[in-house]
Amino acid sequence: MTDTTVVSLQDVQDAARRIAGVAHRTPVIRSRTLDALTGARVYLKAENQQRAGAFKFRGAYNAIARLSREQLARGIAAYSSGNHAQAVALAARELGSSAVIVMPADTPAAKLDAVIGYGAEIITYDRYTGNREEVGERLAAERGLALIPPYEHPDVIAGQGTAALELLEEAGELDALVVPVGGGGLIAGSAIAAKGLRPGIRVIGVEPAAGDDTRRSLAAGERVRIEVPRTIADGQAAPTPGELTFSINRRLVDEIVLVTDEELRDGLRFAVDRLKQVMEPSGASGLTALLAGRIQPVPARIGVIISGGNVGAARLAALLAD
Repeated sequence: MTDTTVVSLQDVQDAARRIAGVAHRTPVIRSRTLDALTGARVYLKAENQQRAGAFKFRGAYNAIARLSREQLARGIAAYSSGNHAQAVALAARELGSSAVIVMPADTPAAKLDAVIGYGAEIITYDRYTGNREEVGERLAAERGLALIPPYEHPDVIAGQGTAALELLEEAGELDALVVPVGGGGLIAGSAIAAKGLRPGIRVIGVEPAAGDDTRRSLAAGERVRIEVPRTIADGQAAPTPGELTFSINRRLVDEIVLVTDEELRDGLRFAVDRLKQVMEPSGASGLTALLAGRIQPVPARIGVIISGGNVGAARLAALLAD
């Protein structure tokens, strides 16, 4: 730990050792076509190929692995729009524990099916009228479970930062790092790793235009709450940044840019047609920002975290057909 933040570069490096051999060291993808379109050398960190289909497995496993045997025996509780749910379910199974997950009733079927497949119990709520934090905290208290939130947890943030750590180790010097933003855990961990190793790097977050709570909060200097976003980027539909994540991101994130749902569809098409990669809308937001020209001036060497690929064939086909 350091005296300036509750999560340090050392914490991220410790997390990397903890998850080694359990989480995938995902590939870094290069594309001459993408370089030509953007005028930069682009390095895509393919967390869509991570276990459970997204970067979330890193943070979930790191946090759950640090629980006591007694806590593991009692079980885990979590709340999630989908990817953290799958990650917690899988990590709990790997560590011999059990999980109960609070999920929105309108979560894509592919994500619900995956959570059930990993052996977790699901409790649903209405994301537009309910409060998942309250439901999750009540559930954990009633059943004596250890609550692992999707981003408001130092061990989760440290685990997420290992994706950026690996990207920097493989790509070398980068001028900018582009990261999708939902609750802020991935960009917080990534910024800690990136700024710790490359103090001059530019850290850029990407949000859906309909859900720019972090951009508004950074501009205001305090957390701003918006209506629950209605966007195809369901993994980024947060109404307000996390308290812990915002305290980190307001110091380390340089800029937030926005992408529309139609631009996200174009990004998904490019991923399938040219990169031969399946990405969910949230996972493709960083790539989309580059393709849409949202990042200006264009840095010479850019790292982009592709945060997830949890989208079913039917939903992906529908998104690409719109």
